[in-house]
Amino acid sequence: MQAAANKNILLIDDDLTVRKLLGFHLRKRGFTAFEADGAGQGFEFLEKERIDLVLCDVGMDEMDGFTFCKKVRENDRYRVLPFIFVTAKSSFEDKEQALEVGGDDYITKPFDVQDLIIKMQALLRRADIYREYGARKPVEDTIREDQAKILLVDDDASLAKLFQYNLKKAGFECYIANGPTAGLKIAKDVTPDIIISDIMMPDIDGFEFRRMLLNEPDLKSIPFIFLTSKGGEEDILDGYDLGIADYVLKTAGPRVVVAKVSAIIKSLGKERQKVVSELHKAADNLRVKVVPDSFPLFSGYDIKHWHLPFKGVPGGDFIDYFNLDEHNIAVILGDVMGKKWGAWYFAIAYAGYVRSAIRGALQDSHKFSPSKILEKVNQSVYQDSKISEVFVTLSVVLIDNKEHILTYAGAGDLPMISKSASEGNAKLVNSRGMLLGFSSEGLFEDAVIQMNRGDSAILITDGLIESRNADGAALGTDDFLKLLSDMPSGFDPMEYLSTKLKDYTGDRFEDDISMITIRRT
Repeated sequence: MQAAANKNILLIDDDLTVRKLLGFHLRKRGFTAFEADGAGQGFEFLEKERIDLVLCDVGMDEMDGFTFCKKVRENDRYRVLPFIFVTAKSSFEDKEQALEVGGDDYITKPFDVQDLIIKMQALLRRADIYREYGARKPVEDTIREDQAKILLVDDDASLAKLFQYNLKKAGFECYIANGPTAGLKIAKDVTPDIIISDIMMPDIDGFEFRRMLLNEPDLKSIPFIFLTSKGGEEDILDGYDLGIADYVLKTAGPRVVVAKVSAIIKSLGKERQKVVSELHKAADNLRVKVVPDSFPLFSGYDIKHWHLPFKGVPGGDFIDYFNLDEHNIAVILGDVMGKKWGAWYFAIAYAGYVRSAIRGALQDSHKFSPSKILEKVNQSVYQDSKISEVFVTLSVVLIDNKEHILTYAGAGDLPMISKSASEGNAKLVNSRGMLLGFSSEGLFEDAVIQMNRGDSAILITDGLIESRNADGAALGTDDFLKLLSDMPSGFDPMEYLSTKLKDYTGDRFEDDISMITIRRT
């Protein structure tokens, strides 16, 4: 079974019998199983081992599975780690909470082991996609326009501080580790842009440290420099055999190290620009757009969108509009869960599914419904084994300019936000629909709002509320609601909100930004 090759599974359950039974079946199918009797042991295995997937019970004495999952997701290292809840709880509320805390799937005891293995295979394949295109930094995101992070590993504390001083003076952020073990931990925590390491160190030398990094999928592509007093030809060749970027003698001094680091940074920056340029050419050649060039014209309503791809790199957000007839328009906002340009390919596929589903819905009935559109998209995704491995959120809004009714339904999306012109307050309109493809039944429901003159409705993706200010504080949903509530009467919501958001972040965003504003004129 190819999916099981070299895959480490963390199994957490306080029931010894369940642990042993599941462990037996996992090992029989070629997985390596690490068994934990609770959250405490679970955290220990996550710290010590390279875990590829977590199977976790919900009802445990020490800490319940939902709390454990939520804490795991707080660490950036585990944001895309596949996580399956294996539990006797079967209510809709439990399944909904499993999604809310960051679970990827949910299987109820008793279950067929083969069903569990199939779910695991799908999530492991999806994780491999993320590791290639998202979680592991691709070349175009290896270096940023802000401070580059350098990790320096050397057991000589005085020399390390000297080099750190010079690197910081040159504008780099520099972390120091006194050996490979500490260096590996820091590398996993901060994901540096360049790693500099001594060769001669006690217990574990620099060559072995380099091999340790090469075994880490998220770290192996980070440029690596040997900084050492060993200048023999054989030592230098051994270093290059391990795929290092450069080799610097300690006797050359700090200025040479800074120059080498700066040269690598500039080289990566040029490579990034080349990749971005090629991606834009690919998009143009495909003649497929996931965000319209212009705003739609719809009588009685002002509809606008704002989309900023992260650093100009095509991302996973997509926007679309459909004039269904003279009195009805569909507004679509989607967000593919993958980072940077890898998600862009899937965004194109999902945009195609949405367009196809809307055409099908129009042919089936003259009564338009966002929840029906979502049901058709969900069925298409659920039955497609390839695209179902990638998660997506989707918001669908239908506007009737004759009755002035707005109907909304969502799939795993952020709530729509509405503002009454007469009352002045902004409020959330929540959707209960599941992520597309998660289940054959998405439980999509329509929310209906009467639109009076001056009323507004806003759709956003998570990149917007996760935007941070100079102090590192995320905007969050509550502050965004306050921004909209404080907007003076008669203002254009798009112009007002985009200006406020740029002011808050200093016009620097960490992800794709997408927002659609709808206002009855």
